[in-house]
Amino acid sequence: MELEIGGMVAGVDEAGRGPLAGPVVAAAVILDIGRLPDGIDDSKKVPRERREMLHGLIAASAQVGVGMASVEEIDSINILQATLLAMTRAIEALPVAPHHVLIDGNRQPGSLPCACRTVIRGDAISLSIAAASIIAKVTRDRIMTALALDHPHYGWERNAGYGTPEHQRALSLVGISPHHRRSFEPIYRLMNQDSRTSN
Repeated sequence: MELEIGGMVAGVDEAGRGPLAGPVVAAAVILDIGRLPDGIDDSKKVPRERREMLHGLIAASAQVGVGMASVEEIDSINILQATLLAMTRAIEALPVAPHHVLIDGNRQPGSLPCACRTVIRGDAISLSIAAASIIAKVTRDRIMTALALDHPHYGWERNAGYGTPEHQRALSLVGISPHHRRSFEPIYRLMNQDSRTSN
């Protein structure tokens, strides 16, 4: 995995494109080579407890910005555009302006105030993108755990809003919540079923 050298380089990644509920969260991270935490890797490869620890270490040693797009925005503009919006907000939330931005994937926001490059599987290639993936993942997991306190049926503290069997069973038993993405096919289909049943 490479560490970017030369200018202020921000790695950007998101968490939460696929779930049936909750916001999509993006993070932008500019690492300090002199205060680099050990063990930064793609968040999907890092156990949850280790991710939590790395989140604190990264937040304490790097420049970090976080951006979100709400369920309402996801349903209004679609998940891709909402993800790009969250990325833009994360970059804008950085305490310092980066010279370059590296974005995980193959799509980038339409207008950014600096040079930008997309990197497919960037969280496995770039340390700053991997750090951003950890910040985004932990931030979103915490949001879903908090939402689960008011909506305990769905198991969001365990499944983060993804369409697991547990989540699907709860949907069939108690229906949808205000935090479900109505534009996503399983939720849209369930809403239509409920509508037909009530008519």
